Amino acid sequence: MEVKTSTFTATHGVMTDEVGVISGELELRTTCSDDGRLTLAIRYVGAEEWYTLPGKNYRLHDPRDHEVVHRMLVAVLKRP
Repeated sequence: MEVKTSTFTATHGVMTDEVGVISGELELRTTCSDDGRLTLAIRYVGAEEWYTLPGKNYRLHDPRDHEVVHRMLVAVLKRP
């Protein structure tokens, strides 16, 4: 299992399942299992509670793509 985290600033917000839209300094965590199952979580930088991004059952065809997918998610979530 591989975990990647990145911090970024979301000026217009990111939708979560639990609390709706959050914005500001955020941290994205993606976790990829050996079989390609991908989980996405987000929180305010320095907070303890993680929130779930909408959607379920994400799966990568090849777990080696985890780094690229993580970077793409950060780029999309932080765009103005």
